[in-house]
Amino acid sequence: MPSITASFRTPAIFTRCAGVSAAESTRIGGFSRPPYDTLNLGLYTADDPEAVKRNRSDFFQALGFSEDRAAGAHQVHGDRIKVVEAPGQSEGYDALITDRAGILLTITVADCAPVLLLDPVRGAIGAAHAGWRGTVAGIAAKTLGKMGEVFRTRPEDCLVYIGTCIDVCCFEVGDEVAAQFTDQQRKWNERTGKYHVDNKAALRDQLMEAGVLPRNLEISPYCTFDQPDCFSHRRDRGLTGRMLGVIGMRG
Repeated sequence: MPSITASFRTPAIFTRCAGVSAAESTRIGGFSRPPYDTLNLGLYTADDPEAVKRNRSDFFQALGFSEDRAAGAHQVHGDRIKVVEAPGQSEGYDALITDRAGILLTITVADCAPVLLLDPVRGAIGAAHAGWRGTVAGIAAKTLGKMGEVFRTRPEDCLVYIGTCIDVCCFEVGDEVAAQFTDQQRKWNERTGKYHVDNKAALRDQLMEAGVLPRNLEISPYCTFDQPDCFSHRRDRGLTGRMLGVIGMRG
């Protein structure tokens, strides 16, 4: 289970590897005013840019990085993967990979799952943004495959964290979405007559089918919709802040 500070959770699975920083932020401990209160880290919201700048600076410093070492993307719920060679923001990618120390990969979330990957053998990392569309498109497995193509990563060597997202308890979907998941990845709610999708289970299955070992997988037990210390796009009807899932290798 992740260890928790006020402003971020630290996945336990990466603590066995020296020199790796990985975390997922909460909404606690920042400067943003409602409805973005308080630790909004999203660059693409209508929040006060100065508040976001202060929030991001404090968050990155707590992890031992400066913001000018962060790499991120304006995500589009797709399956494009960027090989990161330098810090900075990119457009239209939903996953990032690198073997460069000193770069912090960042994924923006508010109900979608951040998937963080580490290959301790080859010294490579990845971060993917997996909403239901990304999961159906195979973003987690494709990120792992791209790491294999570029860095010769083997799935059995990788440690993976499936981060906090909207959980099956709260993720009600229409039939057209439910049809894209297996019976084991969805549940029928008799009371509402609607399906609920288990995005974490779908990502787990996808990664294990790609060759990740069960003992090398950690799954967050938390739900963004249920947790008051999380931003939730669905719960807050779209008017809310954003959290980050991040991973980096210190230089």
